[in-house]
Amino acid sequence: MKYLFQNYPGRSVEELGRLSEDERQAVVEEYLAIRRLPGVVGGGQLQPVETATTVRVENGETLLTDGPFIDAKEHLGGYLVIETRDLDEALEIAARIPAARMGGAVEVRPLVER
Repeated sequence: MKYLFQNYPGRSVEELGRLSEDERQAVVEEYLAIRRLPGVVGGGQLQPVETATTVRVENGETLLTDGPFIDAKEHLGGYLVIETRDLDEALEIAARIPAARMGGAVEVRPLVER
């Protein structure tokens, strides 16, 4: 089964900048190790939330809003698509993602497979 991991970092860029170079490198290495796991279909880190454009269509008119549509405390920082045997395996992998233990969260959602 394939799962979407939505990573919510929980730390600002400034907070991450306060980590030592070794600590930052360790976080990067953890993400890279997860990206190399068998079953990883794809993923990526997102640009800052300020670069987002939200698109809505109301009454046939396209409406564009700079930034995210909602004001939220946590914003999506990146994602992975991983194929695993079952949800338990997906949750074990999600727990390895640095965002999950550094004040953020990882939302794991099964994909609809057709």
